[in-house]
Amino acid sequence: MKSIKQQTTDNLNINWKNFYRSVFALVIPMALQNLINVGVTAADVIMLGKVGEKVLSGASLAGQIQFIMMLIFMGITSGATVLTAQYWGKKDTRTIERILGMGLSAALLIAALFAAAAIFIPQPLMKIYTSDPEVIKEGVKYLQIVGISYVFMAVTQVYLNIMRSIERVLIATIVYLVSLLVNISINAVLIFGLFGAPALGIRGAAIGTLCARIVEMMIVFFYAFVKNKVVRIRFGDMIHIDKILLKDYLVYAMPVVLNEMMWGMGSSANTAVIGHLGSAAVAANSVAQVARQLATVVAFGICNATAIYLGKTIGERKLEHAKAYAKRFIWLSVILGILGGAMILLAAPIANANLALTGEAKEYLSFMFFVMSYFTFGQCWNSTMVVGIFRSGGDTRFGLIMDVSTMWGCSILLGAIAAFVFHASVPVVYVILMSDEIIKMPITWKRYKSYKWLRDVTREKEELEGA
Repeated sequence: MKSIKQQTTDNLNINWKNFYRSVFALVIPMALQNLINVGVTAADVIMLGKVGEKVLSGASLAGQIQFIMMLIFMGITSGATVLTAQYWGKKDTRTIERILGMGLSAALLIAALFAAAAIFIPQPLMKIYTSDPEVIKEGVKYLQIVGISYVFMAVTQVYLNIMRSIERVLIATIVYLVSLLVNISINAVLIFGLFGAPALGIRGAAIGTLCARIVEMMIVFFYAFVKNKVVRIRFGDMIHIDKILLKDYLVYAMPVVLNEMMWGMGSSANTAVIGHLGSAAVAANSVAQVARQLATVVAFGICNATAIYLGKTIGERKLEHAKAYAKRFIWLSVILGILGGAMILLAAPIANANLALTGEAKEYLSFMFFVMSYFTFGQCWNSTMVVGIFRSGGDTRFGLIMDVSTMWGCSILLGAIAAFVFHASVPVVYVILMSDEIIKMPITWKRYKSYKWLRDVTREKEELEGA
């Protein structure tokens, strides 16, 4: 019998037209969701950028708290997707409900901790990212309001991501589209004081975000309890945890949670280093990051579709098909990475012409957009490999080890030394801080070619408690 590594795909008779049709049925709604989510951030950046550099910097740095929390949520749900996508391939919806219950419990606990920190100790949190008293002051105003929204986000993020893993992707698009419209409308009214409303500046942006999160959760509850008859939220599953399933969840999900936390803390550490280089560097970086997010909306749709599609295929025990599909997903990531990088280069002069930034910030912005153009290619490649291909087969520890070593042991460490020991220029520090995605590329390629990621991690119903 051939090993997985030796198997060929020539005799599989795959209908590639159906493959692409199924993949893009997942990708397009998820890309729209990513675009809408970035649109929320972009709206804040554009509106607050017109108010002033300090306000924009304050909101951008305050957003790092939510960013870290969201990455933990992503870890919880991505780890769950390792299991749910494969159980979906087996059509075991009861086990998926149990996994959903565990995910909701974990996310609500995390959200409560982050909300308490944002509301009660916002100033110490802001001091992690900047020493500028004006930026800290603005960030505190933002955090104390937006922190309330974290609990609503916990429910929405976990539920919608689990729905993605069972190919229910349209509901998230509807939720985020309504959220975007609510957010932009309230932002415009309260930031600038339209229609006789008070001009609240950064507080207006925070209130807009809070209202949008409340609306999101209301739509999710309506769908979960009225419309969705396939996988339900059962409060009992949030309290009574299946011990065998919990063990599997910890084995496959906890490395993802830690991976996302370490990656998120690494990205946040990058922002903290940049934050101590001045408000001009912070403002330029906040715009560059939005450009990167816009350029990768489809790529992240691909990597999430990869995890779902390959996980389902592995759950169906079609390992040779999974190997063939993985190769196609890699090519898609390459194409999208090139397109994303080119889009960033084209957007640089447009961003510089339309934002109220200082001359120094505009100079930094042009350089940061260039760095983001190749960083985006590396991120598209690595995300498809780690988040899509490797996690689909339960290979979750590899991503954790790689991210910790390349980010914390290389780019962050060297970037911090360059900034604070050698007092290097902002462009030099930025190149070093953004080098990790390029370093990862040959490492992920070697792991992919080993096929150690290609495993079925599900259990039979008889093995689970209460089956």
